[in-house]
Amino acid sequence: MGESDFDWTLIRSFLAVMEAGSLLGASKRLSATQPTIGRHIAQLESQLGCALFERTGRGLSPTRLAYRIAEDAQRMAEGAHGVARVIAGSRQDVSGSVRISASQTMAVAVLPGIIGRLRAANPQIQVELQATDAVANLLRREADIAVRMVMPEQGSVIARRLGASKIGAYASRDYVERRGQPASPAELLQHDLIGLIDDDVILRGFAEGGIPATRESFAVRTDDSLVVWQLVLAGLGIGFLPDTVARRDPSLVQLLPEVGPTMPVWLVVHSEIRGNPAIKVVFDFLASELECELGSGRAG
Repeated sequence: MGESDFDWTLIRSFLAVMEAGSLLGASKRLSATQPTIGRHIAQLESQLGCALFERTGRGLSPTRLAYRIAEDAQRMAEGAHGVARVIAGSRQDVSGSVRISASQTMAVAVLPGIIGRLRAANPQIQVELQATDAVANLLRREADIAVRMVMPEQGSVIARRLGASKIGAYASRDYVERRGQPASPAELLQHDLIGLIDDDVILRGFAEGGIPATRESFAVRTDDSLVVWQLVLAGLGIGFLPDTVARRDPSLVQLLPEVGPTMPVWLVVHSEIRGNPAIKVVFDFLASELECELGSGRAG
């Protein structure tokens, strides 16, 4: 196969599968259909004349060839993303589409009202809201702007700390009527707790308070923060929710206000596109609104 026969457009799908480990995961990363990603991989393998992935029961396992070409493919992708950032940053008209990435609970409970006000003031700007608890990669333009609960580690980004959001213990009024309220943090272990499967933040908080909690201390565990919210609403137990979410719902009762970590909230944008007029307008609007939100008392 000569260079003229190589289809460079398939590299993006190849890298997504390498990172996600499955066609389904790659399709979610690229907002494409699973059959489309599968077709891209099949076309690339056909052009190379050998397999890039082995199909297993748990997904796709990269072959030696896949690992050999991955580094060069990554450099290609970074070059393409760099070109895209330069183009985006050079635009001068205050219009276009801006993608915002935020946690699921932030995207559901806090941002709709803010985006509504943003669109009312700037109807020429379209907004794409990416609701995910995964950290968006701004270098790859997975998002233009990210609202994060962790300090960004990527280089070439501008990060603005907006304030902090308290994570508190909440239960439904129905649960409190049935089981009562814990009088101390240690008494939380006598209740049905609800938590995330892979989140150690609350466990670390218990440990720092000298409370011997383990994953098995949680009666119900899930991999989705929105499901935690709904399980608490359904009266299944006590869950740990951001105050920005829970205090909007009068059916929830805050327990032990002193319990729970405080998480910083960052607004992040890549430095090369910060000067894009539409992105600047959205970044500044989000910063102002979220600072007000976090400092209003509703955020804890």
